[in-house]
Amino acid sequence: MPHENKNGLGTPEEWLKRAKSNLAIARLPKTKDIFWEDYCFELQQAAEKALKAVLMSKGIKFRFVHDLAELLTLLDQNRISFPDELRTAAELTDYSVESRYPGPFEPVTEIEFKDALKIAEAVVKWAESEILPSV
Repeated sequence: MPHENKNGLGTPEEWLKRAKSNLAIARLPKTKDIFWEDYCFELQQAAEKALKAVLMSKGIKFRFVHDLAELLTLLDQNRISFPDELRTAAELTDYSVESRYPGPFEPVTEIEFKDALKIAEAVVKWAESEILPSV
């Protein structure tokens, strides 16, 4: 059942909770039936929702896209400073669509997953510090 809020999109805090949920899913123990690509999709979603939570908290409108470079550019254009290492989050965009389906893409390795995990964790941690400064 929908709840009331002025923009109809939820609150930045709700978006951050969703980002943390995606991060938690990606940290679940891997079984043989789970692809690294699927975990990486969850990590991309965590970073995407965290960035959108910050944009929303600053009153910045964004398109509903999976392109993390576009979201980072919006932060830059609106003079929202963030650590330079978060720019690597743009690399996670490839996990949003292409790698989720069978096709001509190389399988994601555990090392690539671990790299993606570090990036997503950093984005969510930064977003949390922007939205919930007392944390």
